[in-house]
Amino acid sequence: MKELNIIREYISQGKVEEACRELDIFLQTSSTDLDEAYYLYGNAWRKQGNWQQALNNYQRAMDLNPDSPARNAYAMVMDILNFYNKDMYNQ
Repeated sequence: MKELNIIREYISQGKVEEACRELDIFLQTSSTDLDEAYYLYGNAWRKQGNWQQALNNYQRAMDLNPDSPARNAYAMVMDILNFYNKDMYNQ
């Protein structure tokens, strides 16, 4: 779990590339906390503005753990995207 704390810190500091690199290693070498890793990966993608990859990773986290915080993050991203898409109709 120590690795995930470091990754969390990278994401909060905006060091998304470092976080993604560490997440890749974590997912290849760990057999526990994978749902948390995918949730963090989703957060990293969201910070980069890559909504589809964020949603994909949140979904993976929810598939592994239905009670994951990724559920709320997924809903938040969908709300954001729905807001933007509705706004497009008003142009």
